Amino acid sequence: MSDSSRDTAEGAGWGSAEPGAYRALMPARTEKLSWLNPRTLWAARNGVLASWFGDPTGGTRDRWVARRTADGAPADKVIRRSDPDSFSFLVIGDTGEGDDPQYAVVPGLLTAGRDTRFAVLASDVIYPVGSADDYGTKFFRPYRDYPAPIYAIPGNHDWYEDLGGFMRVFCDDAAPPPPAPRPRPLTAAWLRSLLWHRADPDDGRHLDEARKLRSAPEQRAEQPGPYWAIDAGPVRIIGVDTGLLGTVDAAQGAWLREVSAGPRPKILVTGSPLYVDGERRPCAIEGGGTVDDIVRDPAHHYVAAIGGDIHNYQRYPVDVDGRTIQYVVAGGGGAFMHATHTIPRVSVGGVTEDDFRSYPLRGDSLAFYSALYGRRLRMRRFFTLTEAEATAVIAERLGIRTGRAPGEGARVTRRTRLVAGLLGTARRPEHKKRFRLPVRKVYTQVFSPGSATYSPPFFKCFLRLDVSPEAVRLRCHAATGNRAQELDPPVEDEVTIPLR
Repeated sequence: MSDSSRDTAEGAGWGSAEPGAYRALMPARTEKLSWLNPRTLWAARNGVLASWFGDPTGGTRDRWVARRTADGAPADKVIRRSDPDSFSFLVIGDTGEGDDPQYAVVPGLLTAGRDTRFAVLASDVIYPVGSADDYGTKFFRPYRDYPAPIYAIPGNHDWYEDLGGFMRVFCDDAAPPPPAPRPRPLTAAWLRSLLWHRADPDDGRHLDEARKLRSAPEQRAEQPGPYWAIDAGPVRIIGVDTGLLGTVDAAQGAWLREVSAGPRPKILVTGSPLYVDGERRPCAIEGGGTVDDIVRDPAHHYVAAIGGDIHNYQRYPVDVDGRTIQYVVAGGGGAFMHATHTIPRVSVGGVTEDDFRSYPLRGDSLAFYSALYGRRLRMRRFFTLTEAEATAVIAERLGIRTGRAPGEGARVTRRTRLVAGLLGTARRPEHKKRFRLPVRKVYTQVFSPGSATYSPPFFKCFLRLDVSPEAVRLRCHAATGNRAQELDPPVEDEVTIPLR
């Protein structure tokens, strides 16, 4: 097995390495998605409108689900597969930017996952707004050689055109649902409807041609709607749609409670992780309660909850009344990288820094962002930190043992401390907050997607889960964009989850 980022800097993708062969999979011309483009920002306005004037996605989702049920989808929304008691599947989160980082995941995914029975895409299948005609280069082409079915749960970006593209691709070309009732004039809903972004009437004209790239019968997957459950071998996998604002509507919440009942071990896949960046985010359900309340209930027998939306990997083994539930962030499947160096020293839900795992390591994240800011501000000599310098200053600021030792000769200087502080590196709780450049929130919402790198290392990842009647083995595999990690995708984290 090849070195991981916890073993060597070369295992993380740093240094002079042979580039991967992933570019041969890409179309001759690819879109370079920029959130600095006013047209992109205007097209993606629905999330802001929903937060200002009320979120209509619950009603839209109900109409989609009713349409699918009328078309013959199972009313309980359970997909019953014929997998054996021992099988494997993949989870890939936040994939669809259609550029180098997404395609760089594919060779290793095919190497490590060719024998898996199916895959699940967790959140944001298509950026920027889920358009049907974007599926050709951002879904069908990259995964054309994956031989098994692919299921999906939508993220907020898939909802920016009312989920039309998603439902056409994953839900048997579902016919559009009936329109929502017309809102009363001069109300918040009326104003929202005037400004709401909708799909182009001609969107999807290239979809039939794109489907030919994944046309084999064994690749076909049909799901009952944007949320579903899969009975596979000894486990039930439940996919939850958290819409535009990261919440669950009342109807879906009632369904979730129903399909969570019973002794069968369960794994949740959701568009909004329940533990992330050192915090618990339980995910509210309309009408009361939270998704995490359902996961933590011992009568429901959840063993893991995997969420997308945040573009990196994190794992929190939380003790819940004497049993451990693995809370995982798995959004590193192709979109720009969210920083991990801004995560404070972990102490949440009984999980300490020694228990917590992340990819990329905080030092690699800081080195990556220092290079981004150095290029954008044209101050490379000042901002750019080596991976060794970044790792050393992380260890000092957080007082932690880093996943990889800084290496000989790595010194913490006034410059490295200043750069680390400016780039939002977390500090020990007793230290006061000081001025920092936007990194975790504003930068990643605006600058970082527009500054996405198109040369390795990318710090992307995917999950492989091996299920048996006794346990689930979860492994996080890295994809750096370098040839070595394509041929033998390193394991960045591994945990065995007992089922009995």
